[in-house]
Parts: sequence; C-alpha cells; structure tokens
Amino acid sequence: MIELKDVDLRTDPAAQRYIKDETVAVEFAAGDGELMSLEGPNRYLRGDALITGSTGERWVVSRDRFDAKYVPAEPSLAHGAPGPYRNRPAIVLAKQMDAPFSIARSAAGDVLRGTAGDWVMQYAPGDYGVVQALRFAKVYRRAD
Repeated sequence: MIELKDVDLRTDPAAQRYIKDETVAVEFAAGDGELMSLEGPNRYLRGDALITGSTGERWVVSRDRFDAKYVPAEPSLAHGAPGPYRNRPAIVLAKQMDAPFSIARSAAGDVLRGTAGDWVMQYAPGDYGVVQALRFAKVYRRAD
C-alpha cells in the first residue's frame, strides 16, 4: 500500500480539476464521536455535519467547513437545521490512483484508505479526501 504524505496535487501533472454536484442529507452531531466511512474513521465534534451522500456513503465535515461549503437545498430550510443541502460549486484537485493507498485527512488527522481506481482529493493545501471510483463517476465532473 502506498502511504501518501506531503502531497500537493497542484504540481502533479496527473491531477485534474473537478467540480462536485450533489444534494446530501445532513444531521448535526449532538456530541463527539466517530463515524466509519468506506475509506476509514471520521472523528467528529459536537455540531459537526454528519453527511449521507446521494449514493448512500457517509462522512463528516467540520462545522466551519460545512458552513462555508454547503447551502440548504430547500428555501424553507434554515441553515444549520438538519435536512437536504447542496454543495457550493467549488473546484477540487483529484487524481485517480492505480494502487491501494492511504492518506491523512489533515495533519495528524484520520487516515483514509483507497483501493486501485479510487481517487485522492485535495480540497486545499493539507486538506485531503478519498472518493471511491463509482461514487466519483456519479458526482464529479471535469472543470476544464
């Protein structure tokens, strides 16, 4: 398994720019805990967003990142209330991997794992994710 460290997809010629387009179901954590995603553990704090994607996968987004990245999908939904949300269109860098790999979500963060064909994502310097190939094909499109 390849252990990715100090990755910067901005300088990787195999990385491409993609945009996510998805409506997700959101709950907000009542206390601290851990959610097991397909790629590995996601620890969360009270108030963080517990997200279920359109393809059934679950993951965690810290509250400050959630507030910046998601908007209510229905006009009647107050921001911060549980319910459907859409991601704000944002370009991310992604690279499809040809071997099993692991990467920390952030410095000293949870370690995520992917298999050959899955995608390593870079949302910002030092901010990473892993998306399974089937899910990636359903919710991401090339930005270029």
